[in-house]
Amino acid sequence: MTTATGHEGKTRGFAAATRLIAEREVKTFLRSKGFWIGLAVTVIGLFAMSILPTVLGGGQTKVAAVGAKAAEVLVGTDLEVRTVGDLSAAQDLVRSEEVEAAVVPDASGSGVRVVALNDPPTEVVAALRTAPPVDLLDASEVGQGQRQLVIMVFSLIFLLFGMGGTAIAQSTVTEKQTRIVEILVSTVPVRALLAGKIAGHVLLTIGQILVIAVAAPIALRLGGHSDLLALVAPALGWFVPFLVLGFVLLASMWAVTGSLVSRQEDLGSSMGLVVMLVLGPYFAVMFFADNASVLTVLSFVPFSSAIAMPVRMFAGQASAWEALASLGLLAGTAVLTVLLASRIYSGSLLHTGGKLALRKAWAREE
Repeated sequence: MTTATGHEGKTRGFAAATRLIAEREVKTFLRSKGFWIGLAVTVIGLFAMSILPTVLGGGQTKVAAVGAKAAEVLVGTDLEVRTVGDLSAAQDLVRSEEVEAAVVPDASGSGVRVVALNDPPTEVVAALRTAPPVDLLDASEVGQGQRQLVIMVFSLIFLLFGMGGTAIAQSTVTEKQTRIVEILVSTVPVRALLAGKIAGHVLLTIGQILVIAVAAPIALRLGGHSDLLALVAPALGWFVPFLVLGFVLLASMWAVTGSLVSRQEDLGSSMGLVVMLVLGPYFAVMFFADNASVLTVLSFVPFSSAIAMPVRMFAGQASAWEALASLGLLAGTAVLTVLLASRIYSGSLLHTGGKLALRKAWAREE
């Protein structure tokens, strides 16, 4: 009975200490100008990505033309016309995305049809004097432009939040430099200090996500992407839990990064691996977005699944069981990483002097 009561007391004490540290982290960062500047930059960037392509445009739209009739209807339009010999060549150019669309003779030979890849080329159709029928080579609910916009937004948000974890490392080093950590450790368990830091920054992340969730529909409407809202909503439902778990995974590693050094000047020498784990998924998804096989693999790798799986769900390339399996794998990896990180964090937090090796931090007693 006494043992059980003592265990419950320790659990309550750990939870109370974690909550105390989490509140301290949240209040500290809410008072920081850098936090609000970073959030403002994120929201402004979201509006810019949505609005600027519509405002600035992308220069002359390229189209392929097959036959004299197609060339005739394109005369006087503000389109860059590329003449090809037959329908097959025109379709190849459309599939390779060298041209936006192709204008080809219809079956009767008296009119024309427009051939596009996966969404109707509204600019091409509007430039013609008639309203010809449109044939899609790879019809899909999600257009290529919409897909690229979602990939860019998801990747950029992950990058911003992932690199935002450097604040955890910096605050840890600051506490070591100012010796505040010695006071904190005498008051709360070291593992509660780590748990509180992670919990506090997860709450801050969720708060920023809510702000973005409010701003995103406004930005999409202003950019003329209102129809994208209904399509992207299910993917956002997956993206939020993936982003939060991915941040927990990275946050524990950022905390360890800060605990291994005692000066801000030395922080750069210990953060290389975590930076790679943030930038790697970002560039991988951006570069292999059109490679279904590679994107499938990335959607099950814990560090990249936070971007890749929501993108696949948005594009209709993955089923719910795949997303649940990937989410479970990410959650398990996050829990394991936090447990490993707590051991290293406990062994390195009170270390002073130069950078501490991971092996030595692991071997040190709490």
